[in-house]
Formats: sequence, C-alpha cells, structure tokens
Amino acid sequence: MAWLDWLKGRGDFVVDEKRWVMLDVETSGLDPHGDRLLAIAAIAMRVDWARGRLSVDLGDSFEVVLRQEQVTEAKDNILLHGIGVQRQREGMAPDAALEAFAGFVWQSPLLAFHAAFDQAMITRHMRHYLGRTLPNPWVDIEQLCAVTHEKVRARSLDEWMQHFGIECAVRHQAAADTLAECELLLRVWPRVAAQCENWRGVQRLARQQGWIARA
Repeated sequence: MAWLDWLKGRGDFVVDEKRWVMLDVETSGLDPHGDRLLAIAAIAMRVDWARGRLSVDLGDSFEVVLRQEQVTEAKDNILLHGIGVQRQREGMAPDAALEAFAGFVWQSPLLAFHAAFDQAMITRHMRHYLGRTLPNPWVDIEQLCAVTHEKVRARSLDEWMQHFGIECAVRHQAAADTLAECELLLRVWPRVAAQCENWRGVQRLARQQGWIARA
C-alpha cells in the first residue's frame, strides 16, 4: 500500500489528484481529544482537470461502524448520531476498521466540512490503534465555500445547505451527510475550478479563507 510504503520510508507519498475522498464521522461527542469515534463514511469524487469537471462516484464508497468497548446508552446521544447500542457492540474491530479505511483512501486527498474535527478524531484513533497516521492532505470544504461565496453569511453545514437548496436524507448520519457535502462541493466547484489548476491550487484557495473578513 502506498501510504504504508511512505510511512516505512520506502518512497515519497504522491497524491492522486484525480480521485478525492469526501468523508464524515460520527462520534460520541464533540471533543476531538476525548470522545470516541463511532463511524466513518466516505465517497470518492473524480476530478477531470482537463475539462474542469468534478463528479461523485457512488460506486466507490466506504462506510464502517467501529466496535465500542464502552457503549454510551444515553438516548439523546444515540438520537444525534443514530448508531444504536447493538450496532456499536457489533461493529468492526477498531484496528481492522481503520486499516480498511486507510486502504480505501489510498493516495487520495481528503475533504470534509469543518475538516479539523474529522482529522483530529481519525488521527487520534489511528495513532492509538495502529500506531501511525495518514499522510494524506486535507481540505475543509467550508473554507472553499467561504472563499468562493464571500458574501454568503453562512457558517454551519445546515446554513450552507439551506443557501444552495440542498436536502439531506438523514442529517447527522455519516453516509447521508457525506453525500450532502459532496453536493455542496459540486455547487461551489465552478468557482473553485476557475481559480485552480491542481490540488495544490485548491489547498491554497482554501487557506485564503483566513484572510476574508466574515460578518
């Protein structure tokens, strides 16, 4: 596996600029340093740089529930993420689940809405269970939304979805949220593509969001 070769010092990690992975996580809470990772969902997106096109590849997707040693039975928590006690107990062993996720990701760049949270959760759990982390680069699509639509007064995923008229089948369910985030990226893609010729350009564009004054 390319990412394992990179970690073992057998070569440089090369990003696959034509296959991106949009992802979303479900967790036991909102503390990336203390709460538990419950599930990961991811969908691949294909980039045709020559034609400036971006598409969703539903046939290239991933979803896993991690088995929990300590199951939170609080109803309000379960209602939020939708992963019941039985599913938490019968999930895949965390080390196997994270290995499978890393294999799915392969060399693709990773995208998520408010990506810092997802990245922190996945990184902490991979380090704990596998003793390593992913070398794949990340981009926050909220930053891409903000830098390409600077006059829109939106911050949360719900606010951006409302602005673009995007409906989500089941909010706070990882697979459904991931698909909604793919659609959100498709809405802002024309303005992204107009300013970027490659993945590094997308990263630079996202970083520009920090210079934008937001009301």
